[in-house]
Amino acid sequence: MAAAPSQAEDAELQASAWDLEPLVDGEGQDGVEPRLSEALTRSREFATRHAGKLGELDAAGLREAMGELAAIGELVGRAGYYAALRFATDTADPANGALLQRVQEQETAIQTTLLFFELEWAALPDERAEELLAGEGLKFAGHHLRNVRRYRDHLLSEPEEKVLAEKSLTGASAWTRLFEELTSAIKVSLPAEASQDGGGGGRGEDGVALDVALSRLALADREVRRSTAEAVTAALAPGLRTRAFLFNTLLADKATDDRLRSYPNWLAARNLANEASDESVRALIEAVRRRFEIPRRWYRLKARLLGIERLADYDRMAAVTEDVLTYPFADARETVIDCYDSFSTDLGALAKRFFDERHIDAPPRPAKRGGAFCAGAVPSVFPYVLLNYTARRRDVLTLAHELGHGVHFALAAQQGIFHQHTPLTLAETASVFGETIVFGRLLAQDTEPASRLALLAENLEDTIATVFRQVAMNRFEDLVHTERRERGELSVERFAELWSESQGEMLGDSVELTDGYRSWWSYIPHFIASPGYVYAYAYGQLLALSVYERYEQLGEELVPRYLELLAAGGSKSPEELAMIVGVDLSDPSFWESGLDLVERQLAEAEEAAQASGRV
Repeated sequence: MAAAPSQAEDAELQASAWDLEPLVDGEGQDGVEPRLSEALTRSREFATRHAGKLGELDAAGLREAMGELAAIGELVGRAGYYAALRFATDTADPANGALLQRVQEQETAIQTTLLFFELEWAALPDERAEELLAGEGLKFAGHHLRNVRRYRDHLLSEPEEKVLAEKSLTGASAWTRLFEELTSAIKVSLPAEASQDGGGGGRGEDGVALDVALSRLALADREVRRSTAEAVTAALAPGLRTRAFLFNTLLADKATDDRLRSYPNWLAARNLANEASDESVRALIEAVRRRFEIPRRWYRLKARLLGIERLADYDRMAAVTEDVLTYPFADARETVIDCYDSFSTDLGALAKRFFDERHIDAPPRPAKRGGAFCAGAVPSVFPYVLLNYTARRRDVLTLAHELGHGVHFALAAQQGIFHQHTPLTLAETASVFGETIVFGRLLAQDTEPASRLALLAENLEDTIATVFRQVAMNRFEDLVHTERRERGELSVERFAELWSESQGEMLGDSVELTDGYRSWWSYIPHFIASPGYVYAYAYGQLLALSVYERYEQLGEELVPRYLELLAAGGSKSPEELAMIVGVDLSDPSFWESGLDLVERQLAEAEEAAQASGRV
């Protein structure tokens, strides 16, 4: 493929800013406050009708109550996502920050008003709860209501819950917002040789956005990679102590919450939310750690492909050939839509809507949140996707990945607000599946041996990053949460030591960890906003690969069952959802079989390397 135009010249990329008006029915920022006010009024009326009286409801009354809670959630969700998505595209605008803060304050007021409901529901005797759930018309909320009761042992009294909810506004959520603002403002001053390739997207007066700089680590020139990594480390340095203090504060805050709620360990709350037992998660993590030789084996081969004795950390994402293909945004769009359409015309039509209805924000910009995500928003509004598109082949696969989330949310919208979203353990199923389909297309289109090897390498490296690196990051979280609870506040140097220890366990002697890399823990948002989140990537990747293997075995026969899985959203347990496509999550050998698939990917890359004559 010919070289892509620079980001400044890629008109379609620059035009791909999302339209948030559907969230507020075209009323703009003025549409936020009325929705929040209506939600608060309805919440207070709901509390007047039902507080202290939940045990008196019959099934019809419970159905009516859940319908009203769904309507309130719709109002809050529309206002909340409008504010959050505005903030994500420009975290430096004070008006966006003020709007987000106002929404969070109102959301907290609504949450505290309605706290009584879940507390009273959880306190009902099992027999009474099942009697109510057996009534007609409660399917739209049944699984959600059963899940609420799983938290019984971890709920406090209503006054205590209200205090925690109100204080969280100036606690964890405030620190999370600060982290986003600080990291979005980081500018990397690239040396001249590191800034010559790929245009200047995301460039501010003093440098480029962090995501743009990190994308340079895929370039073929090792000196560019080295100097880029040094520039990233230099950019992280000025705010490092502040981010360490922020992280320490959130570690302590979570420890307090877990102690008050009687969670046995730092990860237990996340496991409960994921509908996964502590034992099953432990089995996943240990299974992956036992197979760390897979990434080590790849990195040793990669060093030979790159003609160096041993990789450094800044070499891990390097292209294994100098033939670095780039993709204009329009080409990426057409490729992904066509791949989805070839699998299922329903999925293709849904993917196309993201572009036609301006529900994608793609170009990197100063102060824009880094990375990529898909926001499911509310069932009545089509989802939104954020990218930082830099025209690499990885970005095409990232687009496919986030649109996988998007079509999942869109199909599951029929389940309503209580069941549209799955637990994190299944949240990556559609995204990885879609990415795998697009990968197959890119590979089939590529006839150059060196370029094909590069693509196979990129696919394997993405899998390694999603499975093995996320488990290594889970190990880092485990170390810092445990030490913060047992020994107190961690220094910047101690964070660096634990980061190096957890990454070194995965990499072994296959990669040299430089001194600069010791601070790279400090820009990762999941540690801050979603403690314990990262293992779900490994869970979801191995599950999605298993589903894709079923598709390769069954072909078209699996398509309707796969669509049924997506359309079910979170209306069933993870085990029940996986069984729709014939995957048994209760099988102890499940993780090992998934890891065997990854090892087969490695073998394919090794064979391609041999065929290329490079090793």
